Amino acid sequence: MISLLLTARALRAFADGFVAVLLPAYLLALGHGQFEVGLLSTATLCGSAIATLAVGRWGHRFALRRLLLAAAVLMTTTGLGFASLTSLWPLLVIAFMGPLNPSGGDVSVFLPLEHTALAASGTADQRTNLFARYSFTGSVFAAVGALAAAVPDWLAHRAGWPPIEALRAMFVVYAAIGAAVWLLYLRIPSASVEDSKPAAPLGPSRGIVLKLAGLFSVDSFAGGLVINALLALWLFERFGMSLTAAGAFFFWTGTFSAISQLAAPALAKRIGLINTMVFTHIPSSLCLIGAAFAPTLELALGLLLARSLLSQMDVPARSAYVMSVVTPAERPAAASFTAVPRSLASAASPSLTGAMFAVGLMSAPLVACGVLKIAYDLALFAAFRKVAPRADARTDIG
Repeated sequence: MISLLLTARALRAFADGFVAVLLPAYLLALGHGQFEVGLLSTATLCGSAIATLAVGRWGHRFALRRLLLAAAVLMTTTGLGFASLTSLWPLLVIAFMGPLNPSGGDVSVFLPLEHTALAASGTADQRTNLFARYSFTGSVFAAVGALAAAVPDWLAHRAGWPPIEALRAMFVVYAAIGAAVWLLYLRIPSASVEDSKPAAPLGPSRGIVLKLAGLFSVDSFAGGLVINALLALWLFERFGMSLTAAGAFFFWTGTFSAISQLAAPALAKRIGLINTMVFTHIPSSLCLIGAAFAPTLELALGLLLARSLLSQMDVPARSAYVMSVVTPAERPAAASFTAVPRSLASAASPSLTGAMFAVGLMSAPLVACGVLKIAYDLALFAAFRKVAPRADARTDIG
């Protein structure tokens, strides 16, 4: 089952990689403005948050594989909707209903579902490594997907396609990937995930989960200010970066993030999960703040690349930590309720960034993101550095 989940993650990440870069370009080509780009990103994240909340509250009533298959159907429908619609309001509805991901990480309803299945696939001692492999796979294929953002330019200049049709074709590819993911989920044996279906959403770990969710909401709100789609828009507008160059840049940021995530298990074993999350996150936020004031494209890209080497090391550590402080029966709900802030709290952020861009405050979102993330890291360290894992889920924490 692990190989099926990792393959599905790879395909979804590839699709997310090119969509995050192409989404602002596509919307601008359709005649929409900067504010509309932010608004649509907000609708996407808000819809994902509500879907994730629903999984956490009522998902225990359904088989996990059935929920995964339903999410894949939504992915296919979303791609076809974006490929065929042009008006803002229909696109907003499709964005709200589907799992389109305009950010650099996975903030869709797929995340808690796959995390639950993954946690049930290995022992406590294997869990950090499993989540590291999962995150690494996502980062690598998201990076490759970002390179694929250059395909519309190639189709327009080499094959003579109209630019808008070349962009639209990529959303058809997104839909086809959703269908492929559905076929992969169909191969997951029902019995292998049935034991992970709990009798109730949350029990003895409710307090810890809610506190983590509250803290994660700060990080999520901050991250929503500079999701990849808006960071690409920032590069387009401030430095005049081309679509092909942006795709190459996001390829390298994704590659660096992937490499760094491989180091997360070893670092967590040495200094603990909480320390790994905090002590890698703060320097990455300082790099982002520095990029906001960079006078040249080269310096800005250098700081953003340095940020990518550190900013995602907390992802496998965070996932493993959440799974270690709850009972096995609570894992689906805990994964959902702690993943919700990654989309719910960040849902308002893109529209704020779009509004700031529209009035000329191009660097303000990057600074705000960095400051808020540092505040989150300090609060997380103060609240959880002494919280031990449960006896039935041993792992290293700081």
